Amino acid sequence: MADPARIKTESNSEQSLAAGESPKTEDTEEVPVTSADTESKDTSSQSIIHENKQDSVAEDEGTACHPASKKLKVEPEKKKDRRQKVDEDEIQKMQVLVSSFSEEQLNRYEMYRRSAFPKAAIKRLIQSITGSSVSQNVVIAMSGISKVFAGEIVEEALDVCEKWGDMPPLQPKHMREAVRRLKSREQIPNIKHNNILFH
Repeated sequence: MADPARIKTESNSEQSLAAGESPKTEDTEEVPVTSADTESKDTSSQSIIHENKQDSVAEDEGTACHPASKKLKVEPEKKKDRRQKVDEDEIQKMQVLVSSFSEEQLNRYEMYRRSAFPKAAIKRLIQSITGSSVSQNVVIAMSGISKVFAGEIVEEALDVCEKWGDMPPLQPKHMREAVRRLKSREQIPNIKHNNILFH
């Protein structure tokens, strides 16, 4: 059978929480005790007071932590919104740019987007140099870096071809000159070690 004192205090604490009041503590709480069995009622009322006190402490801790958890949730949402806005702006800019391409530029852009180094070959090359296995993310990153590097050489070779008065397609002499120019600007690392005669 349910203890009437316990039912009364639980309903009071629920009402005070719903009204926005702070829960009652041991000092302010009154539990009615009849004179019939005072010893059993005293122990039950003490246990009820102890339980209510623990509940109020847990609720206070929960409310104290609640604003911080809200802040943690709000900040990533704001960052996500900013990222989405930036991504949408970039997509719109690219759509405007692509729509203004000529047929030749569109074909070149399409070939640029489709071109990629084979991942298996890149993975084999990295593993042969490092001597250990690498993750797929490393292979993807190196493939992208290689594509950018090849693009820089081709752009420089096209500039060389134009300066020399030649017409595309590119020839090996244009590529060699492009590599030489990039090395002179120190945009390509020098792989040959210089022998120092005197220390």
